[in-house]
Amino acid sequence: MSETDHADLRAALLDAAVMHVPFDGWSELTFQAAIRDAEIAPELARMVCPRGALDLALAYHAAGDQEMLRQMEAADLDSLRFRDRVAAAVRFRLEAVEDKELVRRGTTLFSLPHHAGDGAKAIWGTADAIWTALGDSSEDVNWYSKRATLSGVYSATVLFWLGDDSLEHQATWDFLERRIEDVMRFEKVKAEVQKNPLLKPFLAGPNWLASQIRKPGARDDLPGRQG
Repeated sequence: MSETDHADLRAALLDAAVMHVPFDGWSELTFQAAIRDAEIAPELARMVCPRGALDLALAYHAAGDQEMLRQMEAADLDSLRFRDRVAAAVRFRLEAVEDKELVRRGTTLFSLPHHAGDGAKAIWGTADAIWTALGDSSEDVNWYSKRATLSGVYSATVLFWLGDDSLEHQATWDFLERRIEDVMRFEKVKAEVQKNPLLKPFLAGPNWLASQIRKPGARDDLPGRQG
């Protein structure tokens, strides 16, 4: 089975699953209902989604990321301050959701200890997609710190958004602005600390250690890759 066939089958399962998620969550019941509704052989369904509804939930999240990237590409972000570009990307990501209940059920799923790692990886992927689309060129520890910080901002904003019933989610966008302002304030303080001559002797060790950290490189040892 080609990668395209694999993706098409998973997309068909996801399309069939979304109407069941609000009632049964991202569960085995939903997965079985999706198999029936999509009229896909159970063996093929398990081939493309070995972990059942968990894989569908991750596919749903990834589809939202792709829609966000399409919106970012279509929008004129160059005229905005960088912080406003980040805020716009997070807003595009949330506006890609057609039914909050799908995200609410996903939050419940990824709050389970044995799925928390998958949830954290998905959020990190969203933050990475935003920074990459915005042209982040960092190669050192900043590559990690930017994504970690944005992951925190995004997670907090999602939780606020889930409970927001304000007109056009204005309360959420105000909340997002405050979180980004907090980050900018922290970065300003961090820069001032680095410039303080009295602290330089104490920062020499941590700064050297940070300078040794590099962003992850592309794996070249995976099956099927050409040398």
